Amino acid sequence: MLYKNAYIENSITLSDIRVKDGKFAEIGSQLEADPGEEVVDLGGRLVLPPFIESHVHLDATLTAGDPVWNMSGTLFEGIACWEKRKPKLSKSDIRERVNKVVRMYAANGIQHIRTHVDVTDPKLMAMEAMLELREDLKDWMDIQIVAFPQDGILSFPNGKELMKKAVEMGADCVGAIPHYEFTREYSVESLNFALELAAENDRLVDVHCDEIDDEASRGLETVACRALELGLFDKVTASHTTAMHSYNNAYMLRLMRLLKLSRINFVANPLVNTHLQGRVDTYPKRRGVTRVKELTAEGLNVSFGHDDIFDPWYPMGSGSLRDVVFLGLHVTQMMGYEDIMNSYKFISTNAARTLHIQDSYGIEAGKPASFIALDAKNYYDALNRDSAVVLSVKDGRKLAEAIPAEKKVLF
Repeated sequence: MLYKNAYIENSITLSDIRVKDGKFAEIGSQLEADPGEEVVDLGGRLVLPPFIESHVHLDATLTAGDPVWNMSGTLFEGIACWEKRKPKLSKSDIRERVNKVVRMYAANGIQHIRTHVDVTDPKLMAMEAMLELREDLKDWMDIQIVAFPQDGILSFPNGKELMKKAVEMGADCVGAIPHYEFTREYSVESLNFALELAAENDRLVDVHCDEIDDEASRGLETVACRALELGLFDKVTASHTTAMHSYNNAYMLRLMRLLKLSRINFVANPLVNTHLQGRVDTYPKRRGVTRVKELTAEGLNVSFGHDDIFDPWYPMGSGSLRDVVFLGLHVTQMMGYEDIMNSYKFISTNAARTLHIQDSYGIEAGKPASFIALDAKNYYDALNRDSAVVLSVKDGRKLAEAIPAEKKVLF
């Protein structure tokens, strides 16, 4: 298969892409078709590595308002709403909702998902269902699973044993939620337990870390310190870190040194955290998104995630990471031309580092032939005009396609 006339990752010159046996065989200009080779003309469209959802809760998607709505818009009421929904969970319920959302993602150019699955359930039903779905969908969507203790590790009965069991079952990553533990002592102990469990079992780590407006919530320093001491480094991700938005600059200056030594990843969730954070403020109201601009400037890896799709924590969501990037650039004040042009990296190359799949990801000869084409010449235009993903190819096979809508102005 030969794909012709593509602008690859904002290049100003057209390139052709040859795919053989599910891999990128050749990338160059004005490649000649081999005898009998199928040719697809991309017509000067933008080609990018596939988009990556680096943070979502698939087991909770499409449950907003069932049985109650989160009326305050706070994280903690969201958790309370989820507790009321959990008795209705079944494997068929989870499978039906996840299958719908995965197809929404596929239509928007996403081929990799990291999902956090609630393991504060003695039956571990959601974990079992997601492990089955990971296998069922593996030809179409790569899914990483985080064992996520929604109600805490130390603050939930038998929490440590449930985490160990989830890892034994096949979870890819170990999670934690230090800011929701009952005490500071529980917070630190839960993080020590989670990172040591990951190290012992060769797992990745993704912690819901300091998702609160309290500047005294400082689980991040423990995460970074233990990642450094255990030699886990970029196998560790700190998600949310919204308390960093409220840290004083003197503390932040000291913390940044540790963060750089630790080399951990960060995930920001602009849609959900601008919705959830600042709820106890009068005015001025905090934006509540972590310091993306500063972390990026210091060379630390940051990716963006959707976090929630129509669930107790976020009442909207279409599976389009374009919305996440668009709002993220606004709230982090990263609106320079180069910032916008390169912002696709928050949901592609940066996210690949977060998921620790960078060695098999990207548009390079010899790597799996996975890419997407957008109806634009560069990402600035694609983001500004909300350009459609017209083609998604995974391992050389077509995953999704679309015909851009035609609009007519009648005056």
